[in-house]
Amino acid sequence: MLRGMRKASSNWVGKTIMAVVMGVLIISFGIWGIADIFRGFGQSTLAKVGHTEISLNEFRQIYTDRLQQIGRQFGRPLTPDQARAFGLDRQVLQQTIAEAALDENARQMGLGQSDEQVRQLIMNDPNFKGVDGKFDANRFQGLIRNFGYTEQRYVAEQRKVALRRQITGTIGAGIEPPKTMLEVATRFQNEQRSIEFVRLDTAQAGTIDPPSPEALAAYFEDHKVQFRAPEYRKIVFAMISPEEIAKWSDVSDDDAKKLFDQRKNQLSTPEKRQIKQIVFPDAAQAQAARERLVGGMSFEDLGKERGLTASDVDLGLVTKSSLEPTVGNAAFALPVGEISQPIQGPIGVSIVKVEKIEPGAEADYAKFAADVKRSIATERARTKVGELRDKMEDERGAGTSVADAAQKLGLTAVTIDAVDRSGRAPNGQPVANIPPGLDVVSQAFNSDVGVDNDPISFKGGYVWYDVLAITPSRDRNLDEVRDQVEARWRQDQIATKLKAKATEMVQKLEQGGKLADEAAAVNAKVESASGFKRDDTPAGVPANIVAAAFRTAKDGVGQAPVTGGTEVIVFRVTDIVDPAVDTASDAVKKLKESVGKSLTDELVASYVNKLETDIGTTINQAAFAQVTGANQ
Repeated sequence: MLRGMRKASSNWVGKTIMAVVMGVLIISFGIWGIADIFRGFGQSTLAKVGHTEISLNEFRQIYTDRLQQIGRQFGRPLTPDQARAFGLDRQVLQQTIAEAALDENARQMGLGQSDEQVRQLIMNDPNFKGVDGKFDANRFQGLIRNFGYTEQRYVAEQRKVALRRQITGTIGAGIEPPKTMLEVATRFQNEQRSIEFVRLDTAQAGTIDPPSPEALAAYFEDHKVQFRAPEYRKIVFAMISPEEIAKWSDVSDDDAKKLFDQRKNQLSTPEKRQIKQIVFPDAAQAQAARERLVGGMSFEDLGKERGLTASDVDLGLVTKSSLEPTVGNAAFALPVGEISQPIQGPIGVSIVKVEKIEPGAEADYAKFAADVKRSIATERARTKVGELRDKMEDERGAGTSVADAAQKLGLTAVTIDAVDRSGRAPNGQPVANIPPGLDVVSQAFNSDVGVDNDPISFKGGYVWYDVLAITPSRDRNLDEVRDQVEARWRQDQIATKLKAKATEMVQKLEQGGKLADEAAAVNAKVESASGFKRDDTPAGVPANIVAAAFRTAKDGVGQAPVTGGTEVIVFRVTDIVDPAVDTASDAVKKLKESVGKSLTDELVASYVNKLETDIGTTINQAAFAQVTGANQ
């Protein structure tokens, strides 16, 4: 948008138009006032729930964190357009408003949470416990840092979460799913069916004579829309990325060896030791335990005396860095089989024993040279990417086409003569010269010829593109698609014959016929599947047949097409098992917990909706669009 304004104002006509536009804006601010345009919001406020304000920066942080989390799950960052397409912008806004409503409700009711309560809440979080089962400050700092939190922000957020849980916990307290609901749900989940079935395919369809020219032409006319040529676009794009630019860079061995030496410890395979450890509250107890261990008692037996399991005692194969430093230093100085002296640590006094040692391996430069050089070249290329981006934007701002700008800057411009929305060429094959993951085709179909498009972020770099031409969708004539039309006509003929044969077979079975006899009559074999549930995928039984079997009574028969109708399955339900409900079973307990959570969630949602209505909720749509990129 800004580039367009700069371009528009670069000549006297554009300057005149821009002066008029800015004059209208100034007049509108003069008449209505800036405050009215924002409908009573401060410029830094995105939403207001009662007296609780959600600031622009606060929501931007929440929204960015959420997108980054999802990006990590996808393995690549989400663009603002993709996030809006998934509806993430509205989901995050609704969640943030719901949390603010609960925060406002907690404030109105005077709820509070002491510093000590918040501290205990965090220290009892299993995510922050180390191998010893105790709170690990380093693990805590590392995890919250990975999710973009400072300690202060995380503690403040947990205080809010605790207060919200006081409210939601009260709402859901005592909710018990009805016994009848659990029984019905359990029977529905665990009901089992058995079937026998016959597959009818092209062999049972019989001979299909080729269509006459008249029949083929008539079929084509009736189904012309299925053979319509899609819209095609001619596009050109140019890409810069650290990976591409790094290919041009030469890295000397001297530079590579310097970085290798810095990262040698990371690249080397560290020594690992299988260690057993028991922690005692004081040195006296640790010393007494050591004497018993030296006397022949096993770590496992000593652990049992102290209420520890074998997995509590045996840490497994661990590296020195994964242990608390004082314990690690002592354990990695011991020979195999020796029991350590008492080791004073921050959480108690430990006794350890080394059961096995796996030696480490020092990294060899020759093995890692190519990777190290590639890393250096890529890092250097990041700076080059920024320089080329600025130059490319300058060229684009001056009206230079993508192809010409790429040529000036020494970049490779890729031209695709024709591509449809699905990324296929006119021959029906995927276009080969578009890098995997680059969404340039859909972007081009949302643009037009002559439009100055914003670059696409891709692999740490940028992609610029132009739409050069548009070939509209059109009806093809029969000669262009004769082979496709005949193949589709043949499929339809097969499907029609199989449908008729399956219907005839079902009618005979309903009149008392046997499936084995009917199968033999059409030279097919009888197959079976037994004891499957609704969500099962028994071998050789398509999902739609499983669903159809659960809609059919015992000894009932049915049919369903498979693979577009060129295969039809006829089946009979031979057995139905309605399981007994064991309310004490783990499965029913899990179901009860799941149903109870769902009921609680529904009540909480209703409560929050009522809260938002009663205390008043307003949204600054302009600020929301600004954060989510909807106004770009």
